[in-house]
Amino acid sequence: MQRVANCILKVNDSVLMLKKPRRGWYVAPGGKMEAGENIKDSVVREFKEETGLSIENPELRGSFTFVMREEEKTAQEWMMFTFYSTSYSGTLLDESEEGELEWVPVDEVLQKPMAEGDRRIFKHILSSEEQVYGTFVYTTDFRLIDQDLDPSRPD
Repeated sequence: MQRVANCILKVNDSVLMLKKPRRGWYVAPGGKMEAGENIKDSVVREFKEETGLSIENPELRGSFTFVMREEEKTAQEWMMFTFYSTSYSGTLLDESEEGELEWVPVDEVLQKPMAEGDRRIFKHILSSEEQVYGTFVYTTDFRLIDQDLDPSRPD
């Protein structure tokens, strides 16, 4: 099972987001964990690789399972660990190999194009200090067909 760690960095009422070129969807910077790597080391390493920034004091705010289904069968499954930080050091990359980096005002984050599960994750983490756990089930073309969040928050 693939494991991914990412971080929502919020500074001065803006969130650093990465626009992925494949679908044009926005995500929190992060990436795949390496074998034997712990989730905190992974998020710090991946965030720096994608942005040039060193996040400071990242806090784990969410743990998620993502399942891709094709005709009732699981085609793919992975785990994502989402951290939150409000401070960093370093200089933002002019260009990231992973996509376009953009500081997005907090009140515009949920309007950006993104996977529906990611929208629910951003909504929770930007409005609560409570940890959230969840499972998102998608079709192979990334249509959300089921979700389970704990704690659940009304839309």
